[in-house]
Amino acid sequence: MSARIHIVVEPEEKERFRARARQEGKTLSEWLRDVARQALVRGEGGAEIRTVDELREFFKRSDEREKGTEPGWDAHRRQIDESMRDGIPDA
Repeated sequence: MSARIHIVVEPEEKERFRARARQEGKTLSEWLRDVARQALVRGEGGAEIRTVDELREFFKRSDEREKGTEPGWDAHRRQIDESMRDGIPDA
């Protein structure tokens, strides 16, 4: 069974929260729950992963939280090389 938590915020802050939630395609409640869960993980100092099951759970939570796909190494390498070339001053 779910339980409710009542929090008091200023109207402007509530609208900022709601706008961010909307940007992420979430309801305000979903967004607040996700932010609270992330704060718990940060507060745990990135809890140690000691078992294979904990590692699997970590990756499951990460996959649920993150959107999109990570580029392959070739794409990263091209970006690094381009950045290095762009940063070299003309002689």
